[in-house]
Amino acid sequence: MSFKATVLTLYPEMFPGTLGQALAGKALARGDWALDAVQIRDYATDRHRSVDDTPAGGGAGMVMRADIVAAALDASVEEDDPRPRLLMSPRGKPLTQARVRDLAAGPGAVIVCGRFEGVDQRVIEGRNLEEVSIGDYVLSGGELAAQVVLDAIIRLLPGVMGNAESGETESFEGNLLEHPHYTRPAEWEGRTIPEVLTSGNHAKIDEWRREQAEKLTKERRPDLLGE
Repeated sequence: MSFKATVLTLYPEMFPGTLGQALAGKALARGDWALDAVQIRDYATDRHRSVDDTPAGGGAGMVMRADIVAAALDASVEEDDPRPRLLMSPRGKPLTQARVRDLAAGPGAVIVCGRFEGVDQRVIEGRNLEEVSIGDYVLSGGELAAQVVLDAIIRLLPGVMGNAESGETESFEGNLLEHPHYTRPAEWEGRTIPEVLTSGNHAKIDEWRREQAEKLTKERRPDLLGE
């Protein structure tokens, strides 16, 4: 069974978007994964098709209504659907490569794209939505974040990457950033490829790459090393 993504959004025309190109797009065409973009506004109950209202207690902005989001979810996802339900949110738990691998190993994901000031807390709790963040910044909505999540997942699905080893030696695997890469020409603007990489000694090459990965991680992301 292929990986199935159901995305609930106010802008279904944004999908597949970038996911329709390159590796993800080819995988979508092959049927390695499937995408269903659901228009939340279709489940509005008034003639204006309203999906939001003013925040309880006052304050700026608008909040997506629990009843409308729940209606969209209930109509689009079976109650016993085993797929995790994600809500893209800047206050969510940061997405990690380990979480991406877990999701890629599963049957798919249901992703709710928030807008405005956020989503009524009651539907987050009532429909078991897992809040996920892709970084410490705020976007206009969850659509781009949802595409980031799906792209990270799709490239790990069986057969999507030509060389499966590529996904095992990348940044964040083993809590390390990836080592530097080089290719031809051998010299460029006076800069040469490190000699060890052209030595043919694979043990030495592996050792160098590990050392470089550790060095970069210590310099740029010491948090990954617990420092």
